[in-house]
Amino acid sequence: QVQLVESGGGLVQPGGSLRLSCAASGLIFSIWPMGWYRQAPGKQREVVASISPTGDTHYSDFVTGRFTISRDPARNTVDLQMNSLTPDDTALYLCTNYGGSWGQGTQVTVSS
Repeated sequence: QVQLVESGGGLVQPGGSLRLSCAASGLIFSIWPMGWYRQAPGKQREVVASISPTGDTHYSDFVTGRFTISRDPARNTVDLQMNSLTPDDTALYLCTNYGGSWGQGTQVTVSS
């Protein structure tokens, strides 16, 4: 059974940084592309960033240059380093393996 568990969210001031982590189990991590999505209240879920099994990355325009996605095959984790956060980044952040599995999400709130 695939399990994805996100952590690292919290309350941060505008301009601040957070590092999210998604721990994966129950799957052969090295063969799956992984992605981070976010969903704000009243809005559709949107892709933030994705990373292929070989480390190729893709970012949505609204995070390019501010966020970095990475994966660690030794720990079966995929991280999202978020810098220069703005209130528009406030959302529930979720990870997926693009195989139908999602984590519960971790809340990020950017506010002064």
